[in-house]
Amino acid sequence: MNNQLFFLVKLLLLSTLISGLIKYVGPIFLFPPTAVNALMMVLLPTIFMISFLVLPMVLKRQS
Repeated sequence: MNNQLFFLVKLLLLSTLISGLIKYVGPIFLFPPTAVNALMMVLLPTIFMISFLVLPMVLKRQS
C-alpha cells in the first residue's frame, strides 16, 4: 500500500510540474505551428512521465 501511495504522489507531483511548465514557460518559446511541433507537444509529457515513473520500476525488477 505504501508503494502505491508513493507512486500516486509522485505521479501527481510530476503532472503538476509538467502542467506548470507548459502553462508558464511554454509561451516564452515561439514555435511555428506545424503538425510535427503539435505532435511533439502532445507526446513529450507522456514520454517523460513513462520514463520517470515506469523505468525505475523496471530497472529495480531486473536487479
